[in-house]
Amino acid sequence: MSTYVIGDVQGCYDPLMRLLEKINFDPSQDQLWFTGDLVNRGPKSLEVLRFIKKNNFITVLGNHDIHLISTFDGIKQTHPKDTLQELLDAPDIEELVDYLRNLPLLYENTDQNKTQSWGLVHAGVLPQWTWDQARKYAREAESFLQNKNLWLENITNFYGDRPNIWSDDLENMDRLRLIFNGFTRLRICKSNGQCDFKFKQGLDKIPENYFPWFAVPERKTKDQNILFGHWSALLCETNDLKTIALDSGCVWGNGLTAYCLETGKRECVK
Repeated sequence: MSTYVIGDVQGCYDPLMRLLEKINFDPSQDQLWFTGDLVNRGPKSLEVLRFIKKNNFITVLGNHDIHLISTFDGIKQTHPKDTLQELLDAPDIEELVDYLRNLPLLYENTDQNKTQSWGLVHAGVLPQWTWDQARKYAREAESFLQNKNLWLENITNFYGDRPNIWSDDLENMDRLRLIFNGFTRLRICKSNGQCDFKFKQGLDKIPENYFPWFAVPERKTKDQNILFGHWSALLCETNDLKTIALDSGCVWGNGLTAYCLETGKRECVK
């Protein structure tokens, strides 16, 4: 049995099928995990979402998945680059959105021998958080999203880049906004944890005094194995054996990558 973790699919259904063929995926024995951003910008978001939901594969929420939820709920407008209309017009759209609404922001798994633990997130983990705190805050934010009435009452205050540094004193939507941003939008921050959520470029373009989130000095989750996507400009390079980057930019014309937990090997299709 093998466990394969696949980076951001973003509606690239055909490459996903070719990747599963390349790794000889056996649904009766193997497991599939996804780093989120299942939908948007690619041509077949509906097929991807139906496939993953039908098979109940492990996946976490990405920022594009949350964007679909917000759009369906009538709060967020579609972006000119979005490719969500087929999804929004689908007869099972409400069921698909409810499926996304109930996905976790953080998934963790310990092997049978209880010797190694893997964490799965879409973008990252704020460097001030311990793993126990990350788990706790993920559950807090998930409960908010899953309470549809509470979500709809507060959604107009959901989006934004502030606050951009964690404090235990944060409350209400400021607190929830930063938790969601940390798990689904994080790329770089300063040594004190101050985040820049707009940065999207590669390591060579990081502004002075900023670090990749996984390279922040004294990061409290440095001993935790973490798999993540979101940052395609990394080209899957972190120079850190415990943080595994998996978004290889399929939707931008590059590749779709699968990482095998048992062997540490990667497979990629263009």
